[in-house]
Amino acid sequence: MITSLLGKKLGMTQVYDANNVLVPVTVVEAGPCSVVQVKTTERDGYNAVQLGFATKKDKNASLAELNHAKKAGLDSAPRVLSEVRLDSAPEAKPGDTVTVEIFSEGQFVDVFGTSKGKGFQGVMKRFRVGGGPASHGSMFHRRIGS
Repeated sequence: MITSLLGKKLGMTQVYDANNVLVPVTVVEAGPCSVVQVKTTERDGYNAVQLGFATKKDKNASLAELNHAKKAGLDSAPRVLSEVRLDSAPEAKPGDTVTVEIFSEGQFVDVFGTSKGKGFQGVMKRFRVGGGPASHGSMFHRRIGS
């Protein structure tokens, strides 16, 4: 049974809980994901399902990506591909759609993400240091200081 789903962070907001306390929440667009490939123990040595999320324009996809998606019966190549390992043989077939219906209300989930890379940064951006004085003979404007 598939217990994983791909998604995209849309932003943050806040809601009131049952005790009337304001709680910050993350808004995630979870699925729908399409099953692109099914791997079984007999053929591949392990059980897994390859999920695809979002779509990519055909001109931006390689020929290998387009043919891989076409083999699964998809119209266009997915933007994100991820493989989910399974304990038992998967019931899903290529071309099936997985939605948030696999989760129940109130169920705890593990979320993994990739941060936006900002490269090699100075202390003002990296540590939110206020910086030094801008004038009057100051030798450090954006450098670290004690």
